[in-house]
Amino acid sequence: MRNFLTLLLVICLLSSCATKKEIVYFQDAENLTDKINEQTFEPIIESNDILYVSISSMNEAVLLPFKRSTGLESNASNSNAGLQGYLVNVDGDIRFPVIGNVSVVGKTRGQVEADLKLELSEFITDVVVDVRIMNFKITVIGEVNNPGVYNIPDERVTLPQALGLAGDLSEDGKRENILVIREINGQQQVSRIDLTKTDFFSSPYYFLKQNDVVYVEPSTKGVKKSGFIPDIPALLSLMTVVLSTIILLTR
Repeated sequence: MRNFLTLLLVICLLSSCATKKEIVYFQDAENLTDKINEQTFEPIIESNDILYVSISSMNEAVLLPFKRSTGLESNASNSNAGLQGYLVNVDGDIRFPVIGNVSVVGKTRGQVEADLKLELSEFITDVVVDVRIMNFKITVIGEVNNPGVYNIPDERVTLPQALGLAGDLSEDGKRENILVIREINGQQQVSRIDLTKTDFFSSPYYFLKQNDVVYVEPSTKGVKKSGFIPDIPALLSLMTVVLSTIILLTR
């Protein structure tokens, strides 16, 4: 009986431990040595994006008919900034003073800047245009320490950086099966990323785009904690206590 109890204790201890393979990130990190990342990223403007558009010239007076406040200069965190910026409508346009509708969907910020500069150059010879996406945000949920929606001011964030913003995965997060949900042309696309390997560094999901959702699934250990399936170590511990009590009572 003593040997049986010892066996139960060993099984309990072993089954409650996570392996290195389940926990450590980038286990083949040597593959990244001297590897050139050929990926470039520049966000593509989509419907319902909110654009900040700044125009400048040596002659400020000529700018007045074309300028309106976006709220970014006074308070970038203003909850009403969306009402003050240029909202991209369902047709893919923004309505710019004097010029009228300007098509922006499917274009980069640089392309929109060039288009606006061309239109404005008919009125302002030395115009400088700056465009930014005000509502570039990502959502990180699941088994992370600080789930939430994160605004990205510089419009560039990688998956590891996003998880860092969310306080990293909890000890119960499933590192080899990170879910990234992305909308492309109105359709939801899903990709699963294994953080224990480095091949995702060349994946289209290494750089996140605006409105991406990152979901970290719970590991088997995490599911057990939630009570969805029996917790084997807990059951073994209970059996050990019961058997020990029986032995004591039968002596």
